[in-house]
Amino acid sequence: MAQDAINIKNKRAKFEYHLLDTFIAGIQLKGTEIKSIRRNKASILEAYCVFVNGEVYIRNMHITEYENGSYYNHSPRADRKLLLNKKEINKIEKFLKDKGNTIIPLKMFISEKGWAKVEIALAQGKKLHDKRQDLKEKDDKRDMDRAMKTFK
Repeated sequence: MAQDAINIKNKRAKFEYHLLDTFIAGIQLKGTEIKSIRRNKASILEAYCVFVNGEVYIRNMHITEYENGSYYNHSPRADRKLLLNKKEINKIEKFLKDKGNTIIPLKMFISEKGWAKVEIALAQGKKLHDKRQDLKEKDDKRDMDRAMKTFK
């Protein structure tokens, strides 16, 4: 299955946070979770990552229960382990020691081999004036594009 078929994104991430560094991590799934992900029945809008006992987990990611699953169905909001190498885990651990730093998921996709992957970012929260500046820049760019379109 192609990577473009799954379109699960966190659209507010760039507006809410300064994104500093990104990683691609595998997700340790249980039972029928992959079937729901392949049907685009997942959400990462409210998700964030935590560091627990030398491992990185994603919390508050919602994967809808598989409708054809019986009592083997999964819990929709369970913590899921992210599969990273030791070097990346150490970098994330050092980053999280500073106040105001967090890890957020940006995008979930299926790799070429069929594995569920998530793109995570090391981020710092934006202040209100930073958000206003981003909106102003976005409006200015849109106005310039409109003006350029009329001159073509």
